[in-house]
This record gives sequence, C-alpha cells and structure tokens, in this order.
Amino acid sequence: MTMNFMQALKTRWNDADTMVCVGLDPDPSRFPAAVRDDPDALFAFCRAIVDATADLVCAFKPQIAHFAALRAEDALERLIAHIHDAHPGVPVILDAKRGDIGSTAQRYASEAFDRYRADAVTLNPYLGRDAVQPFLDRADKGVIVLCRTSNPGGADFQNLDCGGEPLYLRVARAIAQDWNEHGNCALVTGATFPGELGQVRARVGDLPLLVPGIGAQGGDLQAVLREGMDAHGAGLMISSSRAILYAGSGADYAQAARTAARQLRDEIRRLRD
Repeated sequence: MTMNFMQALKTRWNDADTMVCVGLDPDPSRFPAAVRDDPDALFAFCRAIVDATADLVCAFKPQIAHFAALRAEDALERLIAHIHDAHPGVPVILDAKRGDIGSTAQRYASEAFDRYRADAVTLNPYLGRDAVQPFLDRADKGVIVLCRTSNPGGADFQNLDCGGEPLYLRVARAIAQDWNEHGNCALVTGATFPGELGQVRARVGDLPLLVPGIGAQGGDLQAVLREGMDAHGAGLMISSSRAILYAGSGADYAQAARTAARQLRDEIRRLRD
C-alpha cells in the first residue's frame, strides 16, 4: 500500500533521521561544464543531485517556474517519476504556490497531483478556503500553505494587525484548526524570522512546517530548531536549494551536493541533540 504524504514524511523523519529538504531550482547558467552541453541538461543535472542526496533528505522540492520558464515541463514530469521509481518513500513537494477559484483551482490540483504526480504542493491562501478546497479534498496529498514567508516583503501584508494578532498567525490558526480535517496540511514559515516561526509553532501544535531560507538566504539554523521543532523533536522540512545544488562547479558537482546535504543533516542532528 502506498503511503500518503504525511506518512511518508514522518517515516523519513523517523527512519532516515533527517529534516533536510532539497529544493530543485535548476539554473542552467550555473550548471557545471560537465552537463551544460547536454541537450537534456535540466533533467540530467537534477537527476544527478537527486541520486546523490536521496538517502539524506526527508523530501525533494522542485520549483515549477524553473522548469516552465525554459519550456521544460516534460523534464519536471520525468524527474518526479524518477524520484518515485528510484527512491520510493521520499516525498516530492511541487513548489508552485498556486491559488485560484472554482474550476481553475480544480485544474491546478489535477496538474500537481495527476500530471506531475507530486505528493504535496505549496499554495497561496489569499483567495480563501474555497480556492484551496480541491487540494484539501485529496486526503492522501500534502497541502502546504504560505504563512510567514522568508522574503523581507512578506511583512507588507503578513504582519498586518488582524483583530489583535498579525495576519500570518490568523492564517496559521485557520489552517491548523479549520482546514486540516484530513490531517494533510502544513505551513510555509521562513527561517529568516525565527521568532515568528516560534509563534506559529506555539499555535499549530505538531503541524509540519516547511522552512525555506537556510543556506543562501542566511537563516539561523539553531534558532529555527529551537523555535520550530514539534514535541517529538521533528516537525520541520528545512529547505536548502542553491547552497546544495551549486556546492560544486566541477565534474564532481553531485558529490559536492551530497557533501553539502550531509553537512546540513549532521548539523541539524548536532544542534537538536
């Protein structure tokens, strides 16, 4: 029987003892010469990274725009299929930040889960619950909702007063208490604002948190673990993209990525323990 997203994620936390999520944001201008001339370079580069790091991660997170902008959606489909086939049990989060209403939301859900076969998808809650409902209805899939994002401009709206609490905490509470009927919800909370991450954790119990901003964005890993871990010493998908993907620029780029991912996993273990 195939595990649903939450089961797969918790199995990776427990059995593989890792909270590392590798973001797959391919940028051909940064590819090593070893793959740059490959006509299938996007797929070849990402597949090599995946195969080098799969045993070290709790999830992979391909970013859809990095493929779609290059007319490489077919490479994304093949990449996710490769992860499922070669590394079963490692869940795939499609980083798409979708959010729309009615039949369009249904199509976006079908795109993420049927076309791309992702195990989870990132979503924007700005349009409200009905825009997210087609995703929530897929009880076996993960619904990862933007809450307090890692970019400085996130505060423009997310920190606005909303009846005595900032909007991002109102979002967190709504997801945890009202939208999570199938137990398939999670939140995006940036590593760059650990105090606010801690406020989210205090309100959502053991709800999983996807935490971008470690690595190139300079998030404080120790503060993230202190503020963000759940009662079981897990609960986080700590995402790093560029710092792992481009750790090396030579023919050994995949091994360099493995070294960077292992260092992050081991640092998380050390700080947690």
